Amino acid sequence: MRRRRQPQDDLHNKERWLISYADFITLLFAFFVVMYSVSSVNEGKYKVLSETLTGVFNAPQRSVQPVQVGDQPPRAPTSSPEDVIPPPVTEAPRNPQLDAESRTQALRTMADQLTMEFDELISQGVVSLETNEQWLELNLPNSMLFSSGDAEPHYDAFQVIEKIATVLRNRDNAIKVEGFTDNQPIRTSRFPSNWELSSARASAVARMLMMEGVEPERLAAVGYGQYQPVARNDTEEGRRRNRRVVLLISRDASIRGAVR
Repeated sequence: MRRRRQPQDDLHNKERWLISYADFITLLFAFFVVMYSVSSVNEGKYKVLSETLTGVFNAPQRSVQPVQVGDQPPRAPTSSPEDVIPPPVTEAPRNPQLDAESRTQALRTMADQLTMEFDELISQGVVSLETNEQWLELNLPNSMLFSSGDAEPHYDAFQVIEKIATVLRNRDNAIKVEGFTDNQPIRTSRFPSNWELSSARASAVARMLMMEGVEPERLAAVGYGQYQPVARNDTEEGRRRNRRVVLLISRDASIRGAVR
């Protein structure tokens, strides 16, 4: 039996689904291409956009006063705290008279304290203390501090200087230490004359005061030798009085200006 051949039109009708399927695949491909392009971010452009937005929101305010519409009354200019200049501070005038009086009173207080420290020796005439408005003069015999012909302080001298330093510490008064001798000549390898002996004794007392806490910038040491006697040198009593160390405590603080 011979098979019947299908018409050509039936074959075309059965293959039309391929066209629709191809169109669908094309549209689906286009859809994924669009989705991919949207999801891809250009990092360079994104960074530029981010910096631009940051600059906009962090920009300083350019206008302090809002823009007014219409006529507005003028405002008085306001000044910042930096523009306000404070009035000059005027120091209260010092009263030199009051300062001098307070220093004189302080000098009298030191004199009273030294009098209490050496009360017995002052009453015996061994130590003398004289005061005025400018100076306090404490006179110590050499025998209280040094051996004959020597500038090394002996043991008892340290206790004497300690008492004096207790009164002179924590102040600013200038202190001049003066050394004196009698007219008996001295000729040794260490002290060729009384100049060196008197200067060495004054320096030793100044050094001891410094060791006891008196500021060195307040101190000066001077040696007069035999040339400023307070008594005659032709008697033993007179020579004993001439051998001495004198502490001059000034009312003022400047040691270079302390002249008597």
